[in-house]
Amino acid sequence: MRRIRDEKLEHDRRERVHELRERRDRARAAATTGRHRRAARQAESGARWLDGRLPFLDAGKGLLRKIFPDHWSFLLGELALYSFTLLLLTGVYLTFFFKPAMGETVYTGGYAPLRGVRMTEAYASTLAISFDVRGGLLIRQMHHWAALVFVAAIGVHLLRVFFTGAYRRPREVNWLIGLTLFQLALVEGFAGYSLPDDLLSGTGLRTAQGFMLAVPLVGSYLAFFAFGSEWPGQDIVPRLYTTHVLLLPGLLLGLVTAHLILVFYLKHTQWGGPGRSGRNVVGQPFFPTFLAKTGGLAAMVFGLLALLAAVAQINPIWDYGPYRADQASTDAQPDWYMGFLEGALRLMPGTETRLWGHTVAWNPLLPAVVFPLVLFTALYAYPFVEQWITGDRSEHHLCDRPRNRPTRTALGVAGVTAYAVLLLAGAQDVLAYKFELSVDVLDWTLRVALFVAPALAFRLTRYLCLALQSRDRDRVARGTPTGFVDQSPEGGFHQGHTPLTPARTYVLTLDRPPDAVAPADTSRRERVRAALGDWYYRDRVR
Repeated sequence: MRRIRDEKLEHDRRERVHELRERRDRARAAATTGRHRRAARQAESGARWLDGRLPFLDAGKGLLRKIFPDHWSFLLGELALYSFTLLLLTGVYLTFFFKPAMGETVYTGGYAPLRGVRMTEAYASTLAISFDVRGGLLIRQMHHWAALVFVAAIGVHLLRVFFTGAYRRPREVNWLIGLTLFQLALVEGFAGYSLPDDLLSGTGLRTAQGFMLAVPLVGSYLAFFAFGSEWPGQDIVPRLYTTHVLLLPGLLLGLVTAHLILVFYLKHTQWGGPGRSGRNVVGQPFFPTFLAKTGGLAAMVFGLLALLAAVAQINPIWDYGPYRADQASTDAQPDWYMGFLEGALRLMPGTETRLWGHTVAWNPLLPAVVFPLVLFTALYAYPFVEQWITGDRSEHHLCDRPRNRPTRTALGVAGVTAYAVLLLAGAQDVLAYKFELSVDVLDWTLRVALFVAPALAFRLTRYLCLALQSRDRDRVARGTPTGFVDQSPEGGFHQGHTPLTPARTYVLTLDRPPDAVAPADTSRRERVRAALGDWYYRDRVR
């Protein structure tokens, strides 16, 4: 009896404890709910207050409902955006310690091998950032790595736009903005690269001065305007500093904003597929799916660049020493994005002509001045030239598969091949030394390759595109090979095929390139247009 009474008392105690815990949990939940309701009311009140003065809710509603394509290739633009963000953040930190001055000083900082050496204040402050400022070297190397990724991301993004035809109507203006951003990024990178005033960057500035002097008639005036006096002058680093931290970032930020506004207004292009057309965008909403994805990409970009800055040394200016006008850096190489200009400069023979009392130095005039002007003019004009050749003035919101536009794809691959040859030529002295080759033989080999390799790449790429088109046609007609071979009762062998899914068949049969435009009249202009249109669309698998 006693044991039964004790068990009952224990049971009653446990029930009271459980009831008290439930009351406590309900009280906490009620208090939490009350706090949440108060916070929600405060947030709603703040949103209403802000919306009464700014179009806050309307803009947020459109942003949250914005649909983004889910293909990985559309993240290349975000990669450039986050690299640019990191450039701005690290650049602000570096401006606190860098001194853009050309006055001479004697170095007394923490890097022992250079103590007592006369150098400019710009170089001394860069050494101080690297060795005396806490975290300075890490931030400086993050800034440099982010600059390389920024230019590379813009370049790859432009290639994606080119190969998929995303520059066509109504996105021609965005193509022009993207090309301008790429050029400004090149100039911005060169300006920042030249600020430390070390021997390597000074050699690059000396080369840039040569480019200016090569311009006929006004070259000497351009050089004096940029450098302030005879080489090396006292004004170039302060002027580059203002350009690097104020003028070019402002232009870049304004063009990035304009680019994003046009993307929102015109909507993204997308890959073709069932349910996708020129009137809709199929993908993921900005909130929460795309926001989580792009936030993860931003974190990975920041983390990877921080890791590279911590473990991979870049631009060790203390190894080069301060710039002196009577010295040049051995094996001097620019950053990769300027390598094509360096290569063109090295491949061009050193010739000059006397005209009306003036000397025209064809090297560096042609490779460093004329070549970039012609290249970017052609890139700016390409969407409009293609539109005139094909006569296609309709709006395009679906991406082309590169294999279905063999001529355009072949042109792009030929351009990339020429760029690769010029990049190799920019390091021909290092290649000749490492592989024990003759510099003259290597120069002539690369000169021939500059003309032959792009032509071969063009033909090979067009052939591969046609082969892939033929493969797609066979897959639509017969299906995908299973890898198994069946024997018929008559003794014949037949390879098994699995029919394609309707969605895959739709994708493979979606593209219908227009026929070449027939000349409207017999004028020379129309005959040229018809010939170019026939060349552009001549090779395809129907």
